[in-house]
Amino acid sequence: MNSATNRLGIAVSGGPNPSEIPGLVALAESLGYESAWVAEGHGGDQFSVLTACAMSTSTIQLGTAISSVYVRSIPTIAMAAATVDDISKGRFILGLGSSHKVQVVPEHGVEYTKPITRLRESVTIIRDLLQNGQASFDGETVKIENFDLWFKPRRADIPIYAAAVFPKMMAVCGEIADGIILTRSTLQTGTQVKQCLAEGAAQSGRDASKVDITSLLPIAVGDSRVEALNSMRPGLAFYVGFFPRYRQMIADYGFVEETAAAAAAFAKGDREGAERCITDAMIDATSIVGTPSQCKERIEAYRQSGIDLPILSPFARGQNSKAMFEAVIRACAPD
Repeated sequence: MNSATNRLGIAVSGGPNPSEIPGLVALAESLGYESAWVAEGHGGDQFSVLTACAMSTSTIQLGTAISSVYVRSIPTIAMAAATVDDISKGRFILGLGSSHKVQVVPEHGVEYTKPITRLRESVTIIRDLLQNGQASFDGETVKIENFDLWFKPRRADIPIYAAAVFPKMMAVCGEIADGIILTRSTLQTGTQVKQCLAEGAAQSGRDASKVDITSLLPIAVGDSRVEALNSMRPGLAFYVGFFPRYRQMIADYGFVEETAAAAAAFAKGDREGAERCITDAMIDATSIVGTPSQCKERIEAYRQSGIDLPILSPFARGQNSKAMFEAVIRACAPD
């Protein structure tokens, strides 16, 4: 594992085929990365992929970033987490999040209500199952008459990290989670999130300094900074155009006009027009871009800003995805 000042993670959120991901994670392990995180979305079943990663590695931590608390039943999430943790011999981190209404409802046909309550109730149920092997729950968003595990989890205290975009959920992370998963952070986010975590931790008598602050950070490594910047435009245009919460987050960073213009173009089906609205400043504020040396400097800047664990998140689609991920993993490996 890396030293406390040299922590680094890698995240996969689509691009490589599921069968290619274990090899990338094994490469990351060999180069000193502390953890590897797998999203789901449309990129393959994350728990299956992480199981394969567990069989291909021995020391790197493995996490979900994130597992939606809507598209699986909560006992199923708990059972999947305990399964990967057992197979990986205690290396699993369960990253949970509320996902987005624009995904959950039209893509899965599932009702989306009270995301903060749903997250709270999910964490309670999962911890009950891991610690006691059984859970019954009568909540606002989840009702379970009874569910019991037919095996004993390897660990009763699997770390649970939670995703947050805005201050209210950040405070909830301080109250109930072992870590927080941010995304597209700026160099100012670390200070803000520490204040929110402290407020939440105070509500439950916890020590906010014990909450691990992580952030998914989009990254593009190129032979030139211009090349890297241009490769990031499609991903940020999609995030701003498709996800209302991410659009608001980027607008709150000071890009109100740019996000509005990009969203308007995206809504008309004009992807190229949306990309043209994505400025270099927007990419710079929320990403890691440039040559390998420039990217390493930016990673360190995020560490210094209060992000305990930067998690590199390359954006790649198509047949060259595996090669693009491998290039980032090699270029940004911890020293």
